[in-house]
Amino acid sequence: MTSFALHPTPVPPDADPRVVVRLYGATDVGHTREHNEDTFLVADIEAEHVLSFEHGTEVRSLGTHGLLFAVADGMGGAAAGELASAMAAEVVYEELARGWRRNTQPSAEMFATALRDAAELANSRIHSFARENPQHRGMGTTATIAGLFGDTVYIAQVGDSRAYLFRDDKLILLTRDQSLMQRLVDAGEISVEQAEASERRNIILQALGPEPTVKIDLTHQQLRLGDMLIVCSDGLSGVVRANDIEDAAREESDPAVLCHRLIARANELGGPDNITVVTALFDGQGLHEARETDEVGHLVYPLRGTLGEEEAQQVNGPRPSPYKTESSQPLNAMVAMSAPLQGAGGGGGGGGAGSSRDSDARKARARPIMILLILLGLAAAAWLVWQLLRGR
Repeated sequence: MTSFALHPTPVPPDADPRVVVRLYGATDVGHTREHNEDTFLVADIEAEHVLSFEHGTEVRSLGTHGLLFAVADGMGGAAAGELASAMAAEVVYEELARGWRRNTQPSAEMFATALRDAAELANSRIHSFARENPQHRGMGTTATIAGLFGDTVYIAQVGDSRAYLFRDDKLILLTRDQSLMQRLVDAGEISVEQAEASERRNIILQALGPEPTVKIDLTHQQLRLGDMLIVCSDGLSGVVRANDIEDAAREESDPAVLCHRLIARANELGGPDNITVVTALFDGQGLHEARETDEVGHLVYPLRGTLGEEEAQQVNGPRPSPYKTESSQPLNAMVAMSAPLQGAGGGGGGGGAGSSRDSDARKARARPIMILLILLGLAAAAWLVWQLLRGR
């Protein structure tokens, strides 16, 4: 679900405006990888304090400048992936704690802008580091950066780590994977089930670091009383089905218990990748009860320079823009970046909808991908035959 409208809910003047959050985060190397390239960070921006969870679930009252929840899944081989994900988390936190926190009259738009700028700065820092250190060439990381301001969570998304909302016993995906399989699902070329089973589900179209610039997918979600946010790497979402995550969230209300249960489930299914989960349960009189009219899902915040701005332009009609369209930019990025970006991706989710003309247009845009994949397959087969003949 995509929307461009913001619908703030007024808080009664006699209500306590505080939002109380129960928090926990954990990461695990899994059963296959030798070291952990995932990083997570949970921080109270107002207090400039990074939470360690040494004693289990933490409880925080929301301050003026908000809370930060981030999960990054690094790639690049050796220690490059671990370094990239750690750099992303550190840069984002420092930018928010030392930059955004200086605002004496913060607003929602300022907070969303700060998240976008922090993600873009992280991309620039990682890219510059890799360029100055050739041994780390190609290093990068996915990032799902969620920030709570007031009663709304804002999410800056790059790659295929994910954020889910659990509300009224239902799990809703808030982010959209920036992956090859998701693009093919959106184009109507393959089903969600085919995407989840594909050997190419780990090919992503964007990451922080490999390219000098990145286009952030910025979304927002107004929270309600009892909502739970789950942010995770594809070590969880790529292995544990959404209905299993939903069942676990329905049965476990303690964020720490839920985190460890989800990680254990991913390991039970083979643990083929690093597994990272951050959970946050929202309470307090600063939140209202959920209503049937609430919009929930991938709700775009159309800030300048983000993918959402381009989507808003497509909805409102074509206008001149210095940016490539959302459809063409990832396709071009895939051709240039698919080789170095294999290793941090996950499965697709959700499908596109619209008129038959729109569907045909999406399919036409996706055909270059299919042609490229066919050519790559033929080239690999020819190379294998040549190797076999040479070995005789």
